This record gives sequence, C-alpha cells and structure tokens, in this order.
Amino acid sequence: MLTPKRVKWRKQAKGKMRGRAEAGSGGQLFFGEFGLQSTECGRITAKQIEAARVAMTRHVKRGGNIWVRIFPHKPVTKKAAETRMGSGKGNVEEWAAVIKPGRIVFEMGGVPQVEAFEALRLAAHKLPLKFKLINKQIEGVALAKKAAKSAANAAKTAAKTAAAK
Repeated sequence: MLTPKRVKWRKQAKGKMRGRAEAGSGGQLFFGEFGLQSTECGRITAKQIEAARVAMTRHVKRGGNIWVRIFPHKPVTKKAAETRMGSGKGNVEEWAAVIKPGRIVFEMGGVPQVEAFEALRLAAHKLPLKFKLINKQIEGVALAKKAAKSAANAAKTAAKTAAAK
C-alpha cells in the first residue's frame, strides 16, 4: 500500500479542490502512449489506487509498462464510532490523493490500444471518480483545439481594445 515515509505534520485540514490539472501539473501524457484522465475532482485512497493497478496488470498479464502518476499524500482522519463530539481530531485512518479534473492517473505503454483501453477501463471501474481514456493522438487534437480557442479569445480581446480606443 502507498503511504508517505515521513510527514512533517501528522494531520492535515481537508482543503479545497479548485482548478484543473494543466500540462505542467500532471494533465498531460508523459511516459506512456495511453492514459486514464479524470473528468471530475475528488479523492482516491491508497487502497483504491492499488486495486486499480492490480486490475490493470492482471488484464495485460504483466505485459507492457504501467505508470502510476498519483501518490496519496493527504492523511484522512476518522473518529471512532459512537464517540461524543469534541476531544480533538480523530486518528489518521488512510492516505488519499487529491485529484483535479484533467489529471492523468495511470499511463500505459508497450501494449496494443485495444488491450490498453480495456485494462484502463477495468481500472476506472475500481475508482470513485469519472474518467476518460486518452492516447497521444486524442491528446494532440485536444491541445490543438485549446490553442485555437485561446488564439481566438486573444484576437477578440485585441479587437475590443482597438474598438475602445
């Protein structure tokens, strides 16, 4: 199971899950040809990551390469059952990874696309969030669309500022 070796503070606040995972923060395929990309935000526990990894490796019969792109850094605390209110925060029960939309969770390479997508689909069913399957071509098309959209927005704002003068 994945857990940090050492932490500076044993317990953490819940925190916010704002924003998207962009290219520099785990939002782009880096190692493999195929990937599992989240479409919503949430937390994935260490047990869920391990279950998804095992499902993938069993499907491809230990062939190809699998990269786990997330790590459970955040401690999740729980108070004991039937405990009265107060008396501090509960003990650390599990570790979780905070996932933003667009984050690549798993990557795969060295196997055919049909086999990789089936393995990633099986892994996605083990996880509590919604995901989409991507490959290098799909990602390239999405990045080109995004660049065209930002260029159109820049042209529109330039036209507005020119009209205002």
